[in-house]
Amino acid sequence: MKRYDWITPIGVIAGVLLVGLAIFWNSGRDGFASFFHLPSLLIVLGGVFAALLVTFPASSLKRFGSVSLQSFRRSPDQIHEIVSLFVKLSEIARRDGLLALEKEMVGIKDPFIKKGIYLAIDGVEGDTMVDILQAELQSLEERHKVNRRMLEKAGDYAPAWGMIGTLIGLVLMLQDLNDPAAIGPNMAIALLTTFYGVLLANLVFNPMAGRLAQKTEKEIFQKQMIIDGVIGVHHGQNPRVLEEQLSVYLSEQDRAKGEIQAEKANG
Repeated sequence: MKRYDWITPIGVIAGVLLVGLAIFWNSGRDGFASFFHLPSLLIVLGGVFAALLVTFPASSLKRFGSVSLQSFRRSPDQIHEIVSLFVKLSEIARRDGLLALEKEMVGIKDPFIKKGIYLAIDGVEGDTMVDILQAELQSLEERHKVNRRMLEKAGDYAPAWGMIGTLIGLVLMLQDLNDPAAIGPNMAIALLTTFYGVLLANLVFNPMAGRLAQKTEKEIFQKQMIIDGVIGVHHGQNPRVLEEQLSVYLSEQDRAKGEIQAEKANG
């Protein structure tokens, strides 16, 4: 079951509400209608989509929806579990040998951990093992970067298309200067596309891209820890020493929680 991080949508909703309250306080209920103009919104959204079609292949754009949803999904913090797992694997490897770890692979779901342990079981040299796992890590980072770039580009394109819509509105307004009473409303409509573009860029596209960047950094950090754990198991490192080595990846707050949990477990 996929868990969602409600902080992200709450942030988007909070931003929309703040903008809505600002409109309400300055213009009352009737002001909301003035800030909705479907053609302006279509210019921004349609322009962004068209620009993305030019920038990215169809195979990448098919993932736009799923990539966007990733920013709303919660990344579980598994560092404590990973430390405990490698301490256990290290104990088994030292007691029964690396081949005995094959039985433990059944209960492990993380494919990166499984790949590293299987490399150790197969007798791959430590340096070669690190090169293989680091190459996979770099490949993962690059895939995430390509996916994230779609949102970053959407954030770049939205204000530009907002400005294009404004220019279109200004041209149409200048063609009707004979009616001074219409200049103000037409100018307001012309500026709405810029409003939509800036709002979408700074409240939706760019924040979501930033969220994905943080998730990627967290995943890479966690996988780097896994690499160190695999190497420790491969070298037959003492379980307690390996635990101390992997604990450097924990924050001080996480270490304090781990110590409290250990004290409770020991009675």
